[in-house]
Amino acid sequence: MPITEKLAHERRGRLAAERLLEQKQAELFAANSKLGQHARQLSDEIVVKRNEAEELMGENTKVRSDLKVANHKVGIAERRLWDSIETIEDGFAVFDMNDCMVSANHAYLGVFDGLEEIRPGVNYVRVMQLLVEEGIIDTEGLSPMEWRETMLTRWHTNPIEAKVIRLWNGAYIKLLDRRARDGDTVSLALNITDTIRHESELNDARTKAEAANRAKSAFLANMSHEIRTPMNGVVGMADLLTGTVLDEEQQLYAETIKNSGEALLVIINDVLDYSKIEADKLTLNTAEFDLEQCIQEIVMLLQPSLQDKSIEVVIDYDMFLPTLYVGDAGRMRQILTNLIGNAIKFTHEGHVIIRVVGLATDQEGMTRIHVSVEDTGIGIAENMVGHVFGEFNQVEDDRNRQYEGTGLGLAITKQLINLMGGEIWADSVEGEGSCFGFHVTLPVSEPALIASGHSLVNVKRALVICDPTAGLDILVKQLAVLGVEVECHEAGDAGITATAASFDVAFLDMSSFGDDAQDYPILLNANAPDLPLILLKSDRDQAGNGPAITALKKPILRNELFQVLQSLDADTPVESNEVAPLLEAPTEVVPESLAPLEVVQLESVPVETVTPTPNEPVQTDQPLRKMRVLAAEDNRTNQLVFSKMVKNLNIDLVFANNGIEAVEAFQNFKPDMIFMDISMPKMDGKEATRTIREIEEKASLPRVPIVALTAHAMAGDDTEILAAGLDFYLTKPLRKASICDKVVELAPKEVMQIIPEDIA
Repeated sequence: MPITEKLAHERRGRLAAERLLEQKQAELFAANSKLGQHARQLSDEIVVKRNEAEELMGENTKVRSDLKVANHKVGIAERRLWDSIETIEDGFAVFDMNDCMVSANHAYLGVFDGLEEIRPGVNYVRVMQLLVEEGIIDTEGLSPMEWRETMLTRWHTNPIEAKVIRLWNGAYIKLLDRRARDGDTVSLALNITDTIRHESELNDARTKAEAANRAKSAFLANMSHEIRTPMNGVVGMADLLTGTVLDEEQQLYAETIKNSGEALLVIINDVLDYSKIEADKLTLNTAEFDLEQCIQEIVMLLQPSLQDKSIEVVIDYDMFLPTLYVGDAGRMRQILTNLIGNAIKFTHEGHVIIRVVGLATDQEGMTRIHVSVEDTGIGIAENMVGHVFGEFNQVEDDRNRQYEGTGLGLAITKQLINLMGGEIWADSVEGEGSCFGFHVTLPVSEPALIASGHSLVNVKRALVICDPTAGLDILVKQLAVLGVEVECHEAGDAGITATAASFDVAFLDMSSFGDDAQDYPILLNANAPDLPLILLKSDRDQAGNGPAITALKKPILRNELFQVLQSLDADTPVESNEVAPLLEAPTEVVPESLAPLEVVQLESVPVETVTPTPNEPVQTDQPLRKMRVLAAEDNRTNQLVFSKMVKNLNIDLVFANNGIEAVEAFQNFKPDMIFMDISMPKMDGKEATRTIREIEEKASLPRVPIVALTAHAMAGDDTEILAAGLDFYLTKPLRKASICDKVVELAPKEVMQIIPEDIA
């Protein structure tokens, strides 16, 4: 091979080797670079891991330190907890799910008086066994086995009932055991010895208090009886005395005695009523009653209180409100008498308005009745309004020290309204007047007298001649409700007669005319002869009806007003100078049973087995005989009072001084009726009545009506007395009207007229 080719070949080999070397160097450089990058990355990771390791080592150190602190605190808390448990006098223990004691305080262990076996680890069964074997427990009549079985049965129930055990030394321990969610049981042993002793003392005190309360009730019942017996003589004789011929001074003395006696009975009734309320012995007797008539009767009864005062008493009864309700009429009358009586008592001029409105309730057949009594009297200071409802409270100031009373009236009224499920309130401005109101919800006995929305057809315009008064405002309102346009004039207005004929009816308030009361109706009738005239009168107005079609007595009852307007609306007016029977103003004579505040004066209560027979003479050939009346009464004064009360009746009267004589007189005298006193010597009235009923039953005799005349007027007395076989119940002091009415009511047909014709 030529040298040139060799040189060329070597050059090419050298160049290839150089290129390969360069390539390998480049690859080596790249590998070194990559290795360097990886080394740096590893170095960075090593640094991070080293830092993390250092932080972790610090955290572990902190955790170990915190754990040490926490363990120290747990130890302190546990020590404090057990120190606290050890300081309490009650026992505390914990048992695990296998009923083995885990721990217990010294109070729990102290019951066992140092028994070494009672320590953590002892089983509950062994604890119960040791209580019996060591005589620590009083098994109270059970055998040791029975007592232990009872306790173990209780232990395994869930929840575990509380149990009171008695120790040998008389101490009482109450066991309260609770099962925990993990199966452990916590047991508390409470020392209730002081509580048991306190309860025993309370029971002794309660027994003594109940005995004292029974003694108090007996005392009140006896006081009621003992006071009413002599008061019967005082009031009864005074009543009889006022009916005799007396001069003016003697009449004043007799009436003063009678009024003072009745005032004393009011005070007695207040005290007895409050005592019954305080002892929760007062009950309500529901029956149908007329609320509007009840208010009217109370206003009439209080008329004597108005004689020396310039007061107008007005009743504003909602025209569309029913008047018959079901409730305790006696208690409602007592409430209204207290409120209306107080309003009149503390008012010297102005007016007293009794307003009655009703609201519908969710209960069918029930009405919520709102009654308010407004007056223009002395009023009550704002800070004393609530004070008046307290017991024995009266607002004491210079203005009302002249007013007498027990201070119980409003307290009793409030309690009665609460008993009826109602509420009472009072608003007052000192020196201007007061308003006392209450609401109760009662069943309605019949629909309202006037349908809602009713209006008159022919009576469209009314002339009212009256001085401005509260009564005038109410009359105008009532007429407006019936669709009547009203034009009012004062009595002295000139020109009234000129336009009078344009009206359909005229109302004349006779109190507004003074000396012209007799002449004015005649003058008006002469100028308007076809104008119906209706006179409005009070008890003080003496003028006759004159040409008027009727006279309405103030305060006006809705029924009377509506009936007379209906008669005019139907073109059937009442004859002149006559008062239609439906329109007669209530008579001034009010039954004694309605006497104000005398709520224990119970009306007679008929029994189904007795059917009163009217005293109607029978057409027969046999001559009529006198009615035979037996009165069993041991008090000579009461015998005298009774005999004087019935002296004008056609009866044969025989007295018995005790129950034994009453039974003998029943067999010998054969009375048509018997008045029976209850408290009598030798044999009381109830025992005498039972004996008479037995005689009647054995001999098949007709039942003789027996009327209780008693001074027993406490709650429940009537029920007990009637249960003994009596038919009626009347309380002392005796009332002539009640006695005579009962004799007439129970007179058989074959006797002569009880009330002689010259007296009747």
